[in-house]
Amino acid sequence: MYTDTDRCVRAVQSKDARFDGWFFTAVLTTRIYCRPSCPAVPPKARNMTFLPSAAACQQAGFRACKRCRPDTSPGSPEWNARADSVARAVRLIQDGVVDREGVPGLAARLGYSTRQVERQLNAELGAGPLALARAQRAQTARLLIETSELPMADVAFAAGFSSIRTFNDTVREVFALAPGELRRRAGTTHRDGPRLPGSIALRLPYRAPLNPDNLFGHLAATAVPGVEEWRAGAYRRTLRLPYGTGVVSLSPRPDHIGCQLALTDLRDLTLAISRCRWMLDLDADPEAVDAHLRTDPLLAPLVDKAPGRRVPRTVDAAEFAVRAVLGQQVSTAAARTHAARLVTAHGEPVADPDPEGGLTHLFPSPQALAGLDPESLALPRSRRTTLATLVSALADGSLPLGIDSDWEAARARLAALPGFGPWTTELIAMRALGDPDAFLPSDLGVRQAAQELGLPSTPAALTARAAGWRPWRAYAVQYLWATGDHPINHLPV
Repeated sequence: MYTDTDRCVRAVQSKDARFDGWFFTAVLTTRIYCRPSCPAVPPKARNMTFLPSAAACQQAGFRACKRCRPDTSPGSPEWNARADSVARAVRLIQDGVVDREGVPGLAARLGYSTRQVERQLNAELGAGPLALARAQRAQTARLLIETSELPMADVAFAAGFSSIRTFNDTVREVFALAPGELRRRAGTTHRDGPRLPGSIALRLPYRAPLNPDNLFGHLAATAVPGVEEWRAGAYRRTLRLPYGTGVVSLSPRPDHIGCQLALTDLRDLTLAISRCRWMLDLDADPEAVDAHLRTDPLLAPLVDKAPGRRVPRTVDAAEFAVRAVLGQQVSTAAARTHAARLVTAHGEPVADPDPEGGLTHLFPSPQALAGLDPESLALPRSRRTTLATLVSALADGSLPLGIDSDWEAARARLAALPGFGPWTTELIAMRALGDPDAFLPSDLGVRQAAQELGLPSTPAALTARAAGWRPWRAYAVQYLWATGDHPINHLPV
């Protein structure tokens, strides 16, 4: 996108918010970089240059605009629509791998040398992994400075900086303001409701439109008691994080998602934010997705009726894989019951920061379930075998699942396990791995919707018919599911 100069100039001159996050405008005369929708008077075209990332802008010596705050725009949707090494690297950097494991750790996860990773990222994003991680730390720091009341030392620690001096120098360099001045300019803290003691309140931006019905409806309707709940207009759940545990509360708002995080270790903050954004699919480009799906005359009315549907994902791929097996050929209520029993027997207890909340446990890890006696499960024998095999593969590392997974390789590993058919494999690819083209032609809800719309209802015929929906078939599934009256399609009262 950023190499198409004429298109970028037109987007800047029309202040088109659809391109926020796709590219950044660096102004040669002022040495400021902006998002395309910046409200300021656009610079002359000859004074603009375009870069693919905030990190590239910062590395080239540009500072963030104080009006449009380009460092806070939603992330580029490109990285969630691809499964190549660069996209996987970006997702891992957003997940905090460089801060925790360094560039060698990032390279090891991708199966490349550090030199190869550096070269690939610089070629596409104009910045290497360290610069990208630094830009993310700066963004997190600004978010905390302006929206929390944490002392500056705690802000530096939570954002991932190794020292107060590095934190101060980075903030001054990137934003041309000292941390204290940033906080004074922000004025009063914006709040989305009562704040729990010890929690951090944030606003998660997204590209409009966003339809919260299926997104939060799905998460609430399938919530595992003790791990998740819908309460007081918010979806709440427990989080297992590298340095500790956490509880997050997420509530839909007209122009953002309200987020309250209570963490046992502030070093997990960046990762917790990243996983919440991933779970809610907040970096999607709904305009592009919906425009493509509207080209099918049978889907167009569904899209026009309620545009902006997202794919509800998960904060833990291994957890979702276990829950997918528990949900095979049973109702949503039965799947929740089976999962709740596992949580009670094998989950790690946590304290809910809200005295009126109902969160009690983390979902059990694969290691905690590895010694599970299959005979103790109230499941058919074949399902017990499937679950035991899955848990063993997750625990010993032979089945790596995560945001960095190669989608096709993960599908092949899943399909090789006993009891894993196309439905379970594609559901995991869609909601745990984030493949935007995952498709469930054998799903009962999809087939019923297809029949009502006049689409083919057999899996093979529907798959052939859906070829025109690629690469957004996972979003088409959300629109098809929405034709039913299942609780997953409605925001809880």
